[in-house]
Amino acid sequence: MILLRRTGLTELPLHNGKAPHWLVERMIKLAREISAIIIYEYGREAFLKRISDPYWFQAFGCVLGYDWHSSGVTTVVTGVLKTALKNEDFGVAVCGGKGKASKETISEIVKVGEKFNLSTEKIEGLQYASRMSAKVDNAAIQAGYPLYHHAFFVTEDGKWAVIQQGMNVNDRTARRYHWLSDNVESFVVEPHKAIVGDVRRPTVLDMTARESEECRKTSVDIARERTERVARMFEMIRPACQKSLQEWIPDMPTKDWKDYVADFLKMPFTINWKALKRAYEIQPRNYEELLGIKGIGPSTVRGLALVSEIIYGDKPSWRDPVKYSFAYGGKDGVPYPVDRRAMDESISILREAVEKARLGDKERLNMLQKLRRFVPPDASSSKIDRLK
Repeated sequence: MILLRRTGLTELPLHNGKAPHWLVERMIKLAREISAIIIYEYGREAFLKRISDPYWFQAFGCVLGYDWHSSGVTTVVTGVLKTALKNEDFGVAVCGGKGKASKETISEIVKVGEKFNLSTEKIEGLQYASRMSAKVDNAAIQAGYPLYHHAFFVTEDGKWAVIQQGMNVNDRTARRYHWLSDNVESFVVEPHKAIVGDVRRPTVLDMTARESEECRKTSVDIARERTERVARMFEMIRPACQKSLQEWIPDMPTKDWKDYVADFLKMPFTINWKALKRAYEIQPRNYEELLGIKGIGPSTVRGLALVSEIIYGDKPSWRDPVKYSFAYGGKDGVPYPVDRRAMDESISILREAVEKARLGDKERLNMLQKLRRFVPPDASSSKIDRLK
């Protein structure tokens, strides 16, 4: 598995069912106390950095009692954090969520922005970040994982992070995308903090890869042409790509193609010509502007990339750009059932520490930090250590 900047491996199978109510209640309480300590001790930006780190996020889900390898970690943990932070004065909020909730992200950003007294310009910038991060992972990277979950974290300082997930309905696996505002220099050039999944696909269209730079430029040039000419280009290459990519990607072993579902990488039969006409009228200056045009989706992105490669020789990247512990057990009883009493005791200890710290007494927090020096990192009782 390939991970931008860092490497690691995890499996995220799609599990049926949902977390029981008694567990979710405890998860919310524990998440609230852990978040309070991190934000109080290290600040809101540090909290965003940890959330955007796939290793920390996965471990955090395990500390809360969720299955380490379940795709549900993403949806449940972000949902728990949305509730845990909602009515607290932490200066951090979560917008969006799973399915229909993801469509409310833009309007929720406005409400949160107003609550945090952010300027109209800053709120619009946050909305743009939400839309573009989703557009990139839905269209610019095509590995067969359309998004179904989008969580947008924002601080009262205007910093943001995105945790979103796509699902492959064929093999029922998920892929999670992590974004952090401090890491994003360009939305279309390797913008992710991390991309996590359980399967490395043999062929993935990655228009965000640095090696796709010339293909991005050529795609923009093509989109700026009259739609009639673009249509002729598509017709020129369609016969050669009517069946599959295997005909023009000779390096792919036949055995790998046999079990690989590549329908999403075939030459598209339908192109959003209205969107391309809109692109011609707008004359986008760069690939980010092109991708941001309404209607420019996966098929159009893929079509432009194929024209760029086959006609002009500017190839995109076809390389897949694709991190954990237990403290209280997992909801499915693996590796062992959730210890409710231990979980409640931890919530109580952390809550007391936070309350005392707010009153100016940091001794409790300092003592918790000092405990880490005396407990082996692999000890089953090292709950505090697993928070770091």
